[in-house]
Amino acid sequence: MTAFKSDFLNTLQERGFIHQCSDFEGLDALAAKGEATAYVGYDCTARSLHIGNYLTMMMLHWLQQSGNKPITLMGGGTTMVGDPSGKDETRAMRTVAEIEANKASIRGVFAKVLNYGDGKSDAIMLDNAEWLTKLNWIEMLRDVGRHFSVNRMLTMDSVRLRLEREQEMSFIEFNYMVCQAYDFVELAKRTGCKLQMGGSDQWGNIIMGVDLGRRMGTHQLFALTTPLLTTASGAKMGKTAQGAVWLNADQFSPYDFWQYWRNTEDADVGKFLKLFTTLPMAEIKKLEALGGSEINEAKKVLATEATALLHGRDAANEAAETARRTFEEGALAESLPTVEIPRGELDAGLGVLNAFVKAGLVASNGEARRQIKGGGLRVNDAAVTDEKMALSAGNLTPEGVIKLSFGKKKHVLIKPA
Repeated sequence: MTAFKSDFLNTLQERGFIHQCSDFEGLDALAAKGEATAYVGYDCTARSLHIGNYLTMMMLHWLQQSGNKPITLMGGGTTMVGDPSGKDETRAMRTVAEIEANKASIRGVFAKVLNYGDGKSDAIMLDNAEWLTKLNWIEMLRDVGRHFSVNRMLTMDSVRLRLEREQEMSFIEFNYMVCQAYDFVELAKRTGCKLQMGGSDQWGNIIMGVDLGRRMGTHQLFALTTPLLTTASGAKMGKTAQGAVWLNADQFSPYDFWQYWRNTEDADVGKFLKLFTTLPMAEIKKLEALGGSEINEAKKVLATEATALLHGRDAANEAAETARRTFEEGALAESLPTVEIPRGELDAGLGVLNAFVKAGLVASNGEARRQIKGGGLRVNDAAVTDEKMALSAGNLTPEGVIKLSFGKKKHVLIKPA
């Protein structure tokens, strides 16, 4: 383990955030003086960011805690182009209205982990649409495009892997790395930004920006990436039966978020405590050392602390209490995730397969059938044995809901509206 001069790099290293860096010594010296202004870019491809974005948000959090200045860059411009990284096909083109709506929906989440303001280390938020949408095409080619080698661009993973798989890449996507590199240069000029951070899949794009800055006469720029998020079993992190783990509460409830962390594999508890909570390392080491059934207590701490950071302490405590009442007391907690359905559907007889799909507990009728055969689905705590079963008003509990369960830990209430 390298001993750094800066609290920033020491913290990131100790907590497992570091994958690659363009110049550790130079960046360390800047960060130690509180001069490592850094940014992460967030494209507006959906109404919410997801758990992978949360990792880079935490990097910005620790940057700020060490006295350096974070920048959150909204990708109002780059979202119009579409990042090809890790994709086999062109992203769906979004309208300006869709991008603006997504941007508005995303903005609020950053204030959960960063402090914004006018102070030296206060975070600021910018939008690359401010400069990218105003660029003159010919001037862009002459002033910026001439610094890019197509030969080198073809070696970047985002391009090379697509071509090796003989998947088409559009010209607009090919220009994404040019736009991202130019963002870095523009931020360097506007704000004195010196560092861009991102996931390991962004390394090539970030290095392009470092190189473009050198060619266009900025101060020295730096690159820092975090490892690809995977679980101990090798699976890509951030997926559930319901889809992505979103950060917005209206797309993934605090209870579901709490349960996501509670269901962490034993071997991942320590890793995720370091990455997704602000607990002191001494406390994390104590929790890591727990074995046997005690590891479940560490998982509850992980779930509560990660949820509190994003959704607030009250929401985290409510989620923990809902889980306790549901699992330990067998009570029907009203704060369980609830899906409303038209009363007419229930009066007509709602097929049990369809009900579990509507609740988001399974992705399809086929998956529901497989789970029924394995004894994995329950209605009001009774195992479902007949895939042709229909739910009706007769299945409503005294509280006026129907409780659907997938396994022991995933529950959703169906409520007629």
